[in-house]
Amino acid sequence: MSNQPGSSTAAETDQPEAVEPTTGEPTAAEAPAGSDHRPSGEAGTDDAAAGHEAVADEVVATGGRPEFAPGALALGLLSIGWLAAMLWSTHEAIHSTAAGVTAISLSAYALPGVITAALVTGATVALLATNRLGRATLRFLAAVGTGLLVGLVTAVAINLTYADNATTNTIAGTAAAAAIIGGAMAGARQARVVGAITLATLTAQIFVVLFSRARDPLSELFGAGETQQSVLDAAKWVSRTESLLAGLLAGLAAYLYLTWSRRRAERRDGAASPLRWPAYLVAGAGAGLLLLLTEVIIRIGGRGLLDLAAALSEADEVAQTALGTSRVDNGIWVLFVGALTTLIVFGRTLGPRPVDDDEDEPAA
Repeated sequence: MSNQPGSSTAAETDQPEAVEPTTGEPTAAEAPAGSDHRPSGEAGTDDAAAGHEAVADEVVATGGRPEFAPGALALGLLSIGWLAAMLWSTHEAIHSTAAGVTAISLSAYALPGVITAALVTGATVALLATNRLGRATLRFLAAVGTGLLVGLVTAVAINLTYADNATTNTIAGTAAAAAIIGGAMAGARQARVVGAITLATLTAQIFVVLFSRARDPLSELFGAGETQQSVLDAAKWVSRTESLLAGLLAGLAAYLYLTWSRRRAERRDGAASPLRWPAYLVAGAGAGLLLLLTEVIIRIGGRGLLDLAAALSEADEVAQTALGTSRVDNGIWVLFVGALTTLIVFGRTLGPRPVDDDEDEPAA
């Protein structure tokens, strides 16, 4: 119906009135100030933006590069010094005896310590050399190359200072292979875990050397008498005590390094990517894993030296078999005790899980 001239509606137009939306959702103008309500079309966009912001925060925390291992210089110097000490003690032990049978037995006995030291040194020096590299592939290749360099230097040092024979060549070649494997291990993205493993292994090895002074008193304490059986039983308990304490110290060292590295990263970058419990588990078990890896390297690369030492006599064969079994048992003990120690200490630092207030409110 059109508006008649002179009527009260004459000033109004014939345009239809706007109809308010009846979708049930308030418009932007009607939404209360400060509310979090958004149209359904924008919810997915906001969630995606929040995810991108979280990723951006993580990139900022890590600097867009693989993890940085603090204290790599100290670890490298400590491991180099330990490797030099192992090579020197082995050299002195071999040259202090008459050449021949005794030298072969002592070389086989000292081989595990040298190989473990070379393995750790290859890893720590590779960490030091690749700590500033940002690309994962380049970091791995540089770590392997650094391990190769450490292995070559170690092999040359052994050949120059030891007698030039098949035994020396076996020690040199096996040590070089161990250093290369250690360097490859340092190429992992979890550099902090690798640093914790190397520190834990060095701690366990240094403790074993210091513990050697207490073996005789402990043997008497555990009932070592004049019979061979009592001596063997006491030696077994001494070995278990040594492994238990070494695993405990290795687990504590791994946990302390990871905690310190996180705090150092927070001070350095303002944020640090947190490590979950599997990282602590691997770090605590790392010392035992490296000891077992050492045994594998010895039985492959140093097989000729072990067979030569075992072929000297029946007693030497029994001794080499017993030593191999003891090293495997020690690695297993250190692995499990170290892992449990790290997990227990890490678990005690966890607080109660936060509960959102929205979850406590009953649904409307």
